[in-house]
Amino acid sequence: MFRFDYMDALAGALLVLLGIAVTWISVANYPLGTASRMGPGMFPAGLGVVLAFLGVILALQSLRRPGPKPDIRIFSPFFVLGGIAAFAALIVPFGLIPAIFAIIVISSLADLRIRPVSLILSCIGLSLLAPFVFVFLLGLQIPLLRWPF
Repeated sequence: MFRFDYMDALAGALLVLLGIAVTWISVANYPLGTASRMGPGMFPAGLGVVLAFLGVILALQSLRRPGPKPDIRIFSPFFVLGGIAAFAALIVPFGLIPAIFAIIVISSLADLRIRPVSLILSCIGLSLLAPFVFVFLLGLQIPLLRWPF
């Protein structure tokens, strides 16, 4: 056990850096406008400030509690990136639903403990939710299921 939670402290610091970067880029490149007539840089600048503020809160909270030794797994990001690559490779020839199944199953391999019931429920839930949102609500022309053979 460490004296404070290093993982939350690092996450808070990264959120602060990301918030500062987003705010800096939006203020430097886009006009902010006024409060009554907001410009295109107002929303990203405000979002960056909120992100940095939440990062400070997370970092300060991490100093109040002890944390476990960080568990670093080297192959987990490869499974997540592999899931994204499989989604990109499968959505055109096979459709949205098989691509969703592929990204969920491959990305779940990043976790050490795979729970089959939650994996199946996630696949079914997202396979029902994604077509509803992207095809029916947004009207995108994505095939749901295609068999290329």
